[in-house]
Amino acid sequence: MDIQKAANALLKAEITKQPIEPFTSSAEEISADDAYLIQLEQIRQKVEKGAVIVGKKIGLTSKVMQEMFNVNEPDYGHILDNMVYKNGETVLLDSFLQPRVEFEIAFVLKKDLTGPNVTVDEVIDAVDYIVPAIEIIDSRIKDWKFKYEDTVADNGSSGGAIVGGKPIKLSDVDLPAIRMNVYRNGELMDTATAEAVMGNPLHAVAWLANALSRYDISLHREEIILSGALSKAVPIQDGDTFIAEFDHIGAVSATFKEGGQ
Repeated sequence: MDIQKAANALLKAEITKQPIEPFTSSAEEISADDAYLIQLEQIRQKVEKGAVIVGKKIGLTSKVMQEMFNVNEPDYGHILDNMVYKNGETVLLDSFLQPRVEFEIAFVLKKDLTGPNVTVDEVIDAVDYIVPAIEIIDSRIKDWKFKYEDTVADNGSSGGAIVGGKPIKLSDVDLPAIRMNVYRNGELMDTATAEAVMGNPLHAVAWLANALSRYDISLHREEIILSGALSKAVPIQDGDTFIAEFDHIGAVSATFKEGGQ
């Protein structure tokens, strides 16, 4: 697999808003290592142009999301400063190709986490607080028809993130039992609890720290870690407003519009 060529193809797709065929559909083989190197090359180019890495995301952590995209393990990606929106902000859909939204719990770290062999207890010790988040996922792969290697190469199908609510310490909540209600344009759309994410989102953060260690990457103090969707990803329509309300940690919201409106 030509890492540079593949990374450039994804970067071009992002700029032109023209998705590409999956790498896994071509005659050229792509491994999970290739996929992550493709992701890292894109991030390297973006950082070189001034972007700042502010966090990481974990995707496909819940059974419902793995079934939705026909994969059997989580993926991961980088969050850059220009991907983060304010709570309640109006987000322009023109910035994306084929966006969807997910609703999840975000962790903010007060210590670095470096795998391998990071335990849940070490994650608990490293977490400063949790807050609710909306993740905008987007695919530079045509029609969302990807395999695991494709989405890893595509920065874990990352698009953006909205963080809201109020910072709450882990010691003040029963994390897996946190309940979420999601509203679309004022109507209840979905409900879930945090245990949908690998039984406990802390397991997802530990998994991420250990998975990244293969590439000598750590989770860093003050980074935002999106721990994975509690329920299915939802396509976005022009004018949609989503509000996700979580027990104890508050709500997060965003409105989506086509450009110029």
